[in-house]
Amino acid sequence: MHRLAGLIILAYLLGSIPAGLLVARLLGGPDPRGQGSGNLGAANVFRQLGRKGGALTLLGDMAKGALPVALALAWLTPLGAWQETGVALVGAAAVLGHVFPVYLGFKGGKAVATTFGVVAVLAPWAALNLAAVYLLALSQTRIFSISALICAWLLPVAVGLFADSKAYLLLAGALSGLILVCHRDNLERFFKGEEPRL
Repeated sequence: MHRLAGLIILAYLLGSIPAGLLVARLLGGPDPRGQGSGNLGAANVFRQLGRKGGALTLLGDMAKGALPVALALAWLTPLGAWQETGVALVGAAAVLGHVFPVYLGFKGGKAVATTFGVVAVLAPWAALNLAAVYLLALSQTRIFSISALICAWLLPVAVGLFADSKAYLLLAGALSGLILVCHRDNLERFFKGEEPRL
């Protein structure tokens, strides 16, 4: 249990690292929190700093979810039948760190890329299918947030199809709901016709 507690704390602290802010400083750009949507996610960084900034932010945010989950899969085998539950808790901690980062006064991102990093390790085929859906939706709507929301709605379905784990399915449902809540302002702007397009 000490190992699980340590991994949960590590996952939260890793998730709290503001990749978008670090990328903006690395590339000499403005603080994303004061530009565009004010979000630190890849979409807003892309709008401010272009493809390189957006790609680096996306990779950083994904890694924050993937790395602690990969460590949990390797280190929590002593939990036996409870391993999947432990891994799911670590994944949840990473995403919560991204959304409520201790380093930024608990005001962070919207959980999409970090959730994808978690799912990419737990259920790679689910992640691949969701990525395909995201790209298809983005090509049709040209709106980052709507594409992300479509994937969020489908997240529990994809994980349920490609991962035989109740713990992972519960995690997918919880993260799906979190993403939807984090995007409530985007939905409001979308229905007003004010959500920015690519």
